[in-house]
Amino acid sequence: MQESYLRELLKVDEQEIRLTEKQANILAAAIEIFAEKGYAATATSEIAKRAGVAEGTIFRHYPAKKDLLLAIVKPGVLKLAVPVFASNMVENIFNREFHGFDELLRIFIYNRLDFARQNVAILRIVLQEFAFHPEIKMIIEESFLEQVYPRIKQTVTRFQEAGLLKEMPINTMVRFIVSPILGFIVTRFLLNPDAEWDEAREVEHLIDFILKGIEA
Repeated sequence: MQESYLRELLKVDEQEIRLTEKQANILAAAIEIFAEKGYAATATSEIAKRAGVAEGTIFRHYPAKKDLLLAIVKPGVLKLAVPVFASNMVENIFNREFHGFDELLRIFIYNRLDFARQNVAILRIVLQEFAFHPEIKMIIEESFLEQVYPRIKQTVTRFQEAGLLKEMPINTMVRFIVSPILGFIVTRFLLNPDAEWDEAREVEHLIDFILKGIEA
């Protein structure tokens, strides 16, 4: 993993975190090994060896292994990917006019597939550690509730008022939409990545599945 990628990953509110070469190597090694083995099974000595630094160097930058995990997940995925995605989604997806809800779903799904394709290692780390680190869950929830959910609600309500979607509680509707998409992405890139995928066809089946549950 190149330092330029890490710089992009670790931008927070457009301010670039300055990384030394050793920090970049440490973070790159940690991402790789956390994704391969999981946080609990990874020793800082392994990270140091792969990064080409002394183990003490890691602790000078990151006092505990948990600090290293959050240095990857929190500013990387959660402060960059979730809020920036939310902002871009609001701008490019939910403010547009669509002829049908299938068109919105198609754009949304391919947007998330592209993101997942570029961040498989990070997604694996988040999925593995989500249940064990409440900080990760809290930041994801806050980002979704504050930046994404209000626009989803606004858009779904608009389609409901037009008689194109069923009248059902908005929280139920969001779960019916988001859960299958997340399941598809996790299966596509983490659970069964080596299977032969006709991605375009699978996406159309996914859209059809969702619409059968929510269309009026």
